[in-house]
Amino acid sequence: MQFLRAAAFLLAGLSGALPAWAGDLTLLMVEQPGCNHCAAWHAEVGPEYPVTAEGRAAPLQRQDLRADLPDGVTLVSPPVFTPTFVLLDDGQEVARLEGYPGEDFFWGLLSGMIRDAGGQIEG
Repeated sequence: MQFLRAAAFLLAGLSGALPAWAGDLTLLMVEQPGCNHCAAWHAEVGPEYPVTAEGRAAPLQRQDLRADLPDGVTLVSPPVFTPTFVLLDDGQEVARLEGYPGEDFFWGLLSGMIRDAGGQIEG
């Protein structure tokens, strides 16, 4: 099976397209100015997020609560609370965390979301 996946990636690279199962995970953080919990996340997690295994598995994309969604992003429902963390697989919502429960809980919840979505967390 590993050989077949490697061959598919090689062929996809040659043709310029990736197979449908080669989804890209992204963590969409929906926030708004004046959000104290957003500020806490940025202070406690934000600086280290890009260099963590979770940050590599699902790079962060920030989104203002009142702005239009980026092209290609589809959510199950509009976010109401900030921060709301939406795990996207090729632009489609696959999991959501509303609010910021603090750094200790955030990492465990995010890791579970990524694993449930089929993502690999490699440390």
